[in-house]
Amino acid sequence: MSGFDKGPILVTGASGGIGAATVRLLCNAGADVIASGRDTSVLAKLATETGCKTRPFDLESEDSIRNALHDLELWGVVNCGGFGGEIASPMDTDIDVFDKVISINARGALLVTKYASQSMIRLKKGGAIVNVSSQASLVALKGHISYGSSKAALDNITRVSAMELGQYQIRVNSVNPTVVMTEMSAFYWGRPEIGDTFLSQMPLGRWATEDEIAAPIAFLLSDGASMITGVTLPIDGGFTAC
Repeated sequence: MSGFDKGPILVTGASGGIGAATVRLLCNAGADVIASGRDTSVLAKLATETGCKTRPFDLESEDSIRNALHDLELWGVVNCGGFGGEIASPMDTDIDVFDKVISINARGALLVTKYASQSMIRLKKGGAIVNVSSQASLVALKGHISYGSSKAALDNITRVSAMELGQYQIRVNSVNPTVVMTEMSAFYWGRPEIGDTFLSQMPLGRWATEDEIAAPIAFLLSDGASMITGVTLPIDGGFTAC
């Protein structure tokens, strides 16, 4: 892969598993990475490990995002910050949780895109944005009314942003991962009656790793993807194809 020498790449959600794996991969490839996330202690360890810079901000606050990004001269963005919310049906969802999931996963990513793209347009060097969506935006998953809705909104943000920013040679794409069996996801997907049934419907029949999500993200940022924009790329072991 190449093209990581064009300018800094911001990775939100870098204190989480996929975000941190993406930071490590990009830094190893020689990119200038700025990591953001909720857990500043994890960010500090990541900076020591990889040499990345850190800039935490609140994805629910437009002021926080604007203030954090106004002086950055960015070439790339990975919108990986997210909130899982709850496992609930439309009949019993907590609407306050729904609002928070939408606020972080869709509204927050849009605000990062809004202020990051201003820098990219001003610099006239083009750029690339990768939004970390989910298979939950492509198919209906039981209990995922809030999360799936937020990621479906994010996919539309991807498509519209790709259309609007293309004139500036800024590419915008989504990756749509399946489940990465982290501690956070294990409470639900780790139940045999749920996880085993799910995996039986997936051609590859296994959970994804964080590195298996980071690699396609890096590809979409690279020169190898220079003619790719506006796509939603499933990284799901074939689940949404069946």
